[in-house]
Amino acid sequence: MTFGETKREARLVAWPLAGLLSLLVLNALFDPAFLKITLLEGHFYGVPVDILTQSARTMLVSLGMTLVIATGGVDLSVGSVVAIAGAVCAVMLQDGQALSLTIAAAVGIGALAGGINGLLVARLGVQPIVATLILMVAGRGLAQLIVGGQVIIITSSAFEFISNGFVLGVPFAPVLVLALFVATHFVVRRTALGLFVEAVGDNETASRFAGLAVARIKTLVYLFCGACAGLSGVLVAANIKAADSYRAGENMELDAIFAVVVGGTALTGGRFLILGTVIGALLIQTLTTTMYNLGVPPAVAPVPKALLIIAVSLLQSEKVGRWLRGLFKKGAVA
Repeated sequence: MTFGETKREARLVAWPLAGLLSLLVLNALFDPAFLKITLLEGHFYGVPVDILTQSARTMLVSLGMTLVIATGGVDLSVGSVVAIAGAVCAVMLQDGQALSLTIAAAVGIGALAGGINGLLVARLGVQPIVATLILMVAGRGLAQLIVGGQVIIITSSAFEFISNGFVLGVPFAPVLVLALFVATHFVVRRTALGLFVEAVGDNETASRFAGLAVARIKTLVYLFCGACAGLSGVLVAANIKAADSYRAGENMELDAIFAVVVGGTALTGGRFLILGTVIGALLIQTLTTTMYNLGVPPAVAPVPKALLIIAVSLLQSEKVGRWLRGLFKKGAVA
């Protein structure tokens, strides 16, 4: 990576990071206890800890979405896959299946769903928004079919630990996401896979003539995205201690796309920023928590979120950046 590319990526990450810090300062001004973290019985508690825990599920989905968008695609079915994975967990635990087998089945069903999306897009040439929209609609119905249209309560304390447990005083869910983030970052930045993904997103035709297995790369990233959504479904079910096929993962695909875009990854494909995606997911969750604290009605909540995303996206724009630099230069001359 050249110095210019590193500088550009740093600039793209700087804006969502600045937005995140601004929100934290704003909340601290309205409520000084907002940033307070308490150690109670060896566990850390506080609003910042809650934000990390709540954003873990969106981070997981966003991680897979980043690679999908980097290839020039999109996955609208991740919310439904979250619901399917949660339904699978509830049914298997109710039948007395082992926890490890239950988690593996949930992640596996997510990977299978992602693989189907990948085959439709990469092998059959279906437009990504159409291919994933099919599973988005049908997937939630499949989740309801698995649980028989009921909300199944989960009573496994070991399963609940995955989302609400602590490791060395720190919530387990963010630790799990951090481990997956590090592993993904290592794979895409220390091997050729990341370059292949970016090449496919930049110019699919040229990549194919260069000898890259474009269809295989696309299928793999959709499969990975589905697996991330499946694991996120495990966290959602463990958090609410139930499988709610109606509400689980609702609008999660939108939050994931928001986090990816705010994090600096272009929807047109090509260059992607995993670190930016993580910061974007934290920004989205912090904004949601801020609106709750300020008493913003749920019906109005999407408006500030949309305004923030537009603002960060504009600040990341090259044209807006040149315009702002021009204003500063004129002000300095004056």
